[in-house]
Amino acid sequence: MQHFYGSGKLLLSGEYYVLDGALALAMPTRFGQILKVTYHASEHKVLHWKSYDNEGKLWFEAKFDTESFDCLDRFISQKSLTLQKILRMARRLASNFLKGREYVLVETYLEFPRLWGLGSSSTLIHNVAQWAEVNPYDLLFGTIGGSGYDVACAQAKGPILYQKSPAGPHQHTVAFDPPFKQHLYFVYLGKKQSSAAGIEHYRSLKHNKAALAEQLSHITQAFLQAQTLSEFDALIAKHEQLIAESLCLTRTKDLFFRDYWGEIKSLGAWGGDFVLATSQRSEQETRQYFAEKGFNVILTYTEMVKASEQDKTNAASEHNLTAVIC
Repeated sequence: MQHFYGSGKLLLSGEYYVLDGALALAMPTRFGQILKVTYHASEHKVLHWKSYDNEGKLWFEAKFDTESFDCLDRFISQKSLTLQKILRMARRLASNFLKGREYVLVETYLEFPRLWGLGSSSTLIHNVAQWAEVNPYDLLFGTIGGSGYDVACAQAKGPILYQKSPAGPHQHTVAFDPPFKQHLYFVYLGKKQSSAAGIEHYRSLKHNKAALAEQLSHITQAFLQAQTLSEFDALIAKHEQLIAESLCLTRTKDLFFRDYWGEIKSLGAWGGDFVLATSQRSEQETRQYFAEKGFNVILTYTEMVKASEQDKTNAASEHNLTAVIC
């Protein structure tokens, strides 16, 4: 049996403009996707794919010929065609991928609800790339496309800076462990947005994207330097305003949370899955506000974000210091 794992993703800064070189701050989540592969001797050359959600329920199943990756099912869904495209591109990048194999059982397991938008596709791309031993970015750009930050998160060990350039994607882990993280919450809106449609709208606009990308890159760097929540809030407001004005979109805060005391930061496609909410008030009061608005899925920063080893070391040091002081 082979076992592969990819982390989910959140894009804190640079949304849309990351496609045109903006420096983006992205965070792998504590939730991801597992891919298990089991090989069996058989008379038939079949790749049997089964995908399970976070509750262990089978939500997708398909069978393919391991030589051609032709779909063997009577009914062929769009999901089957997308998976077929990924498998065929993996074969194109690695000619021996599954060559000569007989019965292959693939099982995938999500650790988060499918509708959360934390990267069921990007973690799949990452895991298949690991399995086929190919470059995940080549697999991504040759199939479903995008900026690549999500695939970078899938293999990251903590928050990262990500930038797409003509020479290829660049990423490195950063020590983003804000001292005010206990005031950061991720709120699930449940209003799924099409990333493809959002990118198409972005591409249709003819303004100076390079200039905006540079401004957003500066804000990304400032996010890393912020030491207080008020600094962080000011950067969020500036970032949201730049995106709203340049893309002719309405800020999520203006759409749903006009009376909210903190800031609201869209993450990725605007108004869709999760948003980042900042709050100086108690966790109970914060949760109550969103619950009264009909938003009951709220995760704290530490519940959502996968911490880097350096951040864990810093947290342990702070804990030990607190213990000594107490």
